[in-house]
Amino acid sequence: MLEYLRNAAEKPIAKILIGILAFSFVGWGVAEWIFGNVVQTNTLMTVGGDAITVEDFNAEKSHQLAAMGRDQQKQIYTNPAAAATLTQGVIATLMNNKMVARRAAALGFVVTDRRVAREIREFPEFQMNGQFSTYMFDAVLAQAGYSEASFADYLRGQIMRSMTLGSVSVPVATPKFAVQAAYDARNGQRKIEYATVKYADIKTDAPSDDELREFYAKNPRTIAESRDVAYVLVPGQMDRPDVYDAAMATAQKIEDALIGGDAMKDVAAQNKAQFGMRRGMTAGAAADKVLTADLVARAMTMDEGIESEIIETPAGLMIMRVEKIVPAHAAEFKDVKQDLIADWRRDRQRRDAYVRANELLVDLNAGKGLRGKKAATVTRTTGAPTDVLVAAFAGAPGGNSIVSGTDAFYVVHIGDAIAPKADAKATDALKTEVQNMTTRMLMDDYNAFLMREYPVKVNTKTFNKFLGQ
Repeated sequence: MLEYLRNAAEKPIAKILIGILAFSFVGWGVAEWIFGNVVQTNTLMTVGGDAITVEDFNAEKSHQLAAMGRDQQKQIYTNPAAAATLTQGVIATLMNNKMVARRAAALGFVVTDRRVAREIREFPEFQMNGQFSTYMFDAVLAQAGYSEASFADYLRGQIMRSMTLGSVSVPVATPKFAVQAAYDARNGQRKIEYATVKYADIKTDAPSDDELREFYAKNPRTIAESRDVAYVLVPGQMDRPDVYDAAMATAQKIEDALIGGDAMKDVAAQNKAQFGMRRGMTAGAAADKVLTADLVARAMTMDEGIESEIIETPAGLMIMRVEKIVPAHAAEFKDVKQDLIADWRRDRQRRDAYVRANELLVDLNAGKGLRGKKAATVTRTTGAPTDVLVAAFAGAPGGNSIVSGTDAFYVVHIGDAIAPKADAKATDALKTEVQNMTTRMLMDDYNAFLMREYPVKVNTKTFNKFLGQ
């Protein structure tokens, strides 16, 4: 086709075809310009239709960083987990502020400039010798990273927040009967009788191979995915610019060599860097001074044979590579036979213990008493094994039951309930606790209402690009 066009370029039909092709290419370019990556937005998300932009995020992040001490700031720049926590906090603050602002507008709340000015004059931080000082005002704002206008907007938002959320943050009066019911439930006692049938007291014979194979068929063993992970580390103090720059130059040199196909161990030795290897690493493997929990988790998501980019860690700059991946697989019977014996014995002991406990329960229900019983007066936290305590207060007085424990079955008879002694001091403390709990529940409900009323929509493309997700 193209050869024909070249040979017959002056013919009318060729000119028409060339024109069509040219228009098509131009059309594709225009479409990309109109619909593609050229048209971009700085909106990270919207809250009830109101945008949270990249500029909003950067401003709030600067304010939160300015409020931190130097050690906290150092953590942000050297610890990816701390940086992620800060990012989450900034996003949560911006979202919450937008929701409150939308709710305040819906309720018709207004904060006048006069109110904002009065609040500013009353700030102790802005006063000198008991009087408002423009010098202190400017100095404090500069240190905190605010302009006069941005601080006024911030203060207006805080006042609006107080007006909007103040009513649901007031302690709620708790009825006396509710406090008394909570006090009785927490401090009451029960008289119980219980007998213990321990698994370890059940004698079992050694299992045959057929029994073990049958048990393994019902309880197969899976060996988790494991990985051999190699890494090269360029040590350095990441909070020192000169050391950081030198370490980065070395790390980039190592990266180029690895891309060129050089062995990681040899490259590390040539550049006086630290080489390491962790074999058989599994998800949730123990961290160490070099491979932190975050790095272990990251290694478990990488493809085999691919190097990571340069990673900044508290110990220095690192490049990792997954040398080998062994997928999860079923274990061979012969490899787990010895382990199966212990599991088979415990399973057989548990079954036989339940049979014995059921015999005790049948006799107890028939009025023959409870053999091997212990009598105790228990609280919700003391006096018997935890599983027995839960059953003692979950059931009604006079009830009998079998309770499953970690290494035993318990046959339990619940006797009388004993009311607690009155204690005014403890009751008052519980009243405060119930009030605080109720207030938190109201705040949680109100926040859930705000999220339903003003839904959050994330601009995934911008959000991921800006925050590196």
